[in-house]
Amino acid sequence: MMSTWQRIQNILEKCLGEGIFKVWIKPLKAEIDGSKLTLTARNDFMASWVREKLFNAIREAAFEVLGEPPVIEIRVAKTKKHKVPFLSDLSEHDEREMALPILPKIEGKGIFRYSFQDFVVGPCNELAFLAARTFCQSCISSDQLFLCSSPGLGKTHLVQSMGLELLKKSNKSRVKVAYLTAEEFASQLVLAIKARQVEQFKARFREQIDILLIEDIHFFQNKEKLQDEFLCTIKSLTTQGKKVVFSSMFLPKELNGVDSQLVSRLCQGFMAVINKPDMSTILRIIDHKSKKMQVSIPKDVGEYIASRVQSDIRQLESCINNLVLKAKLLKERINLELARDVLKHYALEKETVIDLEYILKNVARIYDLPIEALLSKSRKKNYVWARNTAYYLARKYTDLSLEEIGRRFNRRHSTVLKGIAKVEQELNRQTPLGRQIEKTLERITSI
Repeated sequence: MMSTWQRIQNILEKCLGEGIFKVWIKPLKAEIDGSKLTLTARNDFMASWVREKLFNAIREAAFEVLGEPPVIEIRVAKTKKHKVPFLSDLSEHDEREMALPILPKIEGKGIFRYSFQDFVVGPCNELAFLAARTFCQSCISSDQLFLCSSPGLGKTHLVQSMGLELLKKSNKSRVKVAYLTAEEFASQLVLAIKARQVEQFKARFREQIDILLIEDIHFFQNKEKLQDEFLCTIKSLTTQGKKVVFSSMFLPKELNGVDSQLVSRLCQGFMAVINKPDMSTILRIIDHKSKKMQVSIPKDVGEYIASRVQSDIRQLESCINNLVLKAKLLKERINLELARDVLKHYALEKETVIDLEYILKNVARIYDLPIEALLSKSRKKNYVWARNTAYYLARKYTDLSLEEIGRRFNRRHSTVLKGIAKVEQELNRQTPLGRQIEKTLERITSI
């Protein structure tokens, strides 16, 4: 008879695909005690990746099998062999060698969750899609591509699609693709410096890879030494005719505290911006997602979801996943009542337009500040975070440029950019402050 974990695995294999399942799910050891699911990974890297990328999928699959919300713990297998000391355990005079952390995600189709076939094209993203696909076909002379958009509009989908396509199209027997964020690149460099393995780090990124896919370039702002190393890496790769793909929330010209040479280098290739989707594109995304899940979402339900979730495709897909899962668990048909019940847990679009005045009014209300305080020169901590929240919302929900937002707050566009990046960083890291900001954003956008 099939065990509980095997049943969960079967669901995960179907929804994640064979590649991801074999690389990340199959090696996990599982223990189930009631509604508690404990998963043991081989190493810290695998545990971290599963927590960050697959936690929600595991939770939904476990919920479907167990029939109740699971408590999930992901831990690392204990081993006494080849123990690597923590950085804090090494003194300045410690002569022991310390291994670098696991290599960045190199080689293998399993690391890429998305493909071009799953990307729904509309007026908002057509240029970016065509640029990404053409880039993989070697039909253009440029070896660089820069993708820019607000959070949740498809940058990562396109970058991962390119990674998958480049592996397929390559005429090499074993092409080496490095896919990571700018923050991960920085962490690798810092650890290499502390481990006295800088030359190995340089060789890895300049000689041992064929394609570099790097996300969230705006992380390099105001980090001079990191910028120097990254610039040298880009120069080395492009000189050898290798490919580099960047993604960011901001265009190169909008970046603050970035060396002019690096900005120039980022602008060297083709640049494409992904804008907010229109209603027809959102409806096609809903239709595509429902067909992939082999369910039928009624027209009125699709239109209701599309009217309430417009600025974040990642959130839109999550809404659909939860709607379908809830319908299956309750053995009910998908209808408007069920959709309303699911969507009440998300930060939704207002039926009225969210403009800058609306944002100012509600940020001031949530932070218990007068609007004048948001527009003042005061550097009090709560004033600064309230302003940063307003910057972030204005960037996400309006079509205002950084300069226009800054003009309304009597700030330079570089100050606005820095504030948005700080909010994004806290949200991505899920720090206590990030979770607090997330709840604040949900309250403001669900009023």
